[in-house]
Amino acid sequence: MRFTYVLNVIAQDAEELASRLRVIGEPVWLSPSRAFDIGFDGDPTAVLGEMRATLNDAAADISVVATQGRKKKLLVSDMESTIIDCECLDELAAIAGIGPKIAAITERAMRGEIAFEGALRQRVGLLKGLPLTALEQVWQERVHLIPGAKELVATMKANGAHTLLVSGGFTYFTSRVSQALGFDEYQSNVLNDDGTALTGTVGEPILGREAKLEALARALRKLGLDASEALAVGDGANDLAMIQRAGMGVAYHAKPVVAAAAGASVAHNDLKALLYLQGYREEEIVS
Repeated sequence: MRFTYVLNVIAQDAEELASRLRVIGEPVWLSPSRAFDIGFDGDPTAVLGEMRATLNDAAADISVVATQGRKKKLLVSDMESTIIDCECLDELAAIAGIGPKIAAITERAMRGEIAFEGALRQRVGLLKGLPLTALEQVWQERVHLIPGAKELVATMKANGAHTLLVSGGFTYFTSRVSQALGFDEYQSNVLNDDGTALTGTVGEPILGREAKLEALARALRKLGLDASEALAVGDGANDLAMIQRAGMGVAYHAKPVVAAAAGASVAHNDLKALLYLQGYREEEIVS
């Protein structure tokens, strides 16, 4: 039987969850004991709500995914707290001794309480005079890839997808992360310096929410793809426009405003979850 939608469930121990959902069908395992699909026809919103209510005590990521065009041809990903486990500007601030002051502004911007562009200028201004050696220190000591990042990029590229890293962070870091993972392209902001220290300014125009959306649109035009063929993922308010535009928009360990508005949300698992959402089986994942 062909289904229009599948209920996708990802959890560290999914066997018991599968048994509770057999009322709607037999699970098709994507990863043993971790990720499965159950096919169904009907109202996806109603089924998703019912199944989330059924499993509301479980640390599981539960989504409804259309079966047509499930494996995407374009990945557009945020970087900080999505591909890497930190906010680089906050780490620079910690070295400068003003961590809490800048982190508070970052948090408000990521929750959508203040405009990203103004918040970025304000935070960068506080870093004026910070030696450029601090950037290398952050890169070497504080930037770590989130589990599943390598598999996500490698598997999608192996299946013909184009990959774009788009960040409200800085080219110093995006260039290195992009190279480490093999992204096809990256776009981000430029920290201005005088050759030895930061000047407290950022290159204009600033890449924020609308610029991320335009980066997605530009990639679609360049590749001749429809938005339905794209996967966009991020965690902050400045990612929301591109997440909502993409055929598969995923909020990854995201702020509440983002998780509530995204088509899919991953709150309990690592980035391999984005491959299971696309229907990749464990044996298809490139490690």
